[in-house]
Amino acid sequence: MAKRKRSKNKSKNKIYIIVFAIVAVLAAFILIIYSIQQKKEAAHFALYPDFGIELPLGYKIHGIDVSSYQGNIYWPAVAQMQDQDVSIKFAFIKATEGLNKVDKQYYNNWQKAKDANIIRGAYHFFLATKSGRSQAQNFIKTVRLQPGDLPPVLDIEELYGVRPDSMRSRINAWLTAVEKAYNVKPVIYTNVSFYKNFLGHQFDDYPLWVAHYFVKKQPGISEGWKFWQHNATGKINGIKTRVDFDVFSGDTITFNNLLIH
Repeated sequence: MAKRKRSKNKSKNKIYIIVFAIVAVLAAFILIIYSIQQKKEAAHFALYPDFGIELPLGYKIHGIDVSSYQGNIYWPAVAQMQDQDVSIKFAFIKATEGLNKVDKQYYNNWQKAKDANIIRGAYHFFLATKSGRSQAQNFIKTVRLQPGDLPPVLDIEELYGVRPDSMRSRINAWLTAVEKAYNVKPVIYTNVSFYKNFLGHQFDDYPLWVAHYFVKKQPGISEGWKFWQHNATGKINGIKTRVDFDVFSGDTITFNNLLIH
């Protein structure tokens, strides 16, 4: 009996060793895959002293986004500023908010940016508590897009207590009305967590401009993105306040194809 027990114990031990070895190999494999994925997502940054921040490397097209918060901007200085190989190629400009608000600096920024040969785009700050269609009309009556401009942008960042499905319905109404008015698919601006938690796959067909700060990784959105707002503390000649910095994900041809024709 003792020999049989020892034999059984040896068999059990062999099984445990084999199972442990398999688990260890799987764990090591998962760790390697995770490490490779992390490296893929990592973005290399370098300090650009004149801009006062680090910029992600590997992007050729850099821009900013502004509103009345930046005050009176001297756009020729913005256009002329360059640090090493980087200059400002485009600017997203706040146009409207909610049902009837127009940004105080919109008209000045919109014209002066064009005069300085900076490619411009207009965005609407969306209030989830209000009608999407009515907010679209506020944007449409304010913004006159021209060939060479970026597509219109919907900036959605908060629920304001609204149910997500109601918010999505109002967003869809805004996007539909604006696309019909300008005959171009609008861009959606939001942050990573809001996109994942409240927007999801319903809006995958729309170009995405995503805010993703503080970590040196590309935005973690599997559906992809066109613009990445990577920093909110940049410095630009001609602007007295700190300013948001953005990059475009593609090359010049892809960027030009996105513009209104």
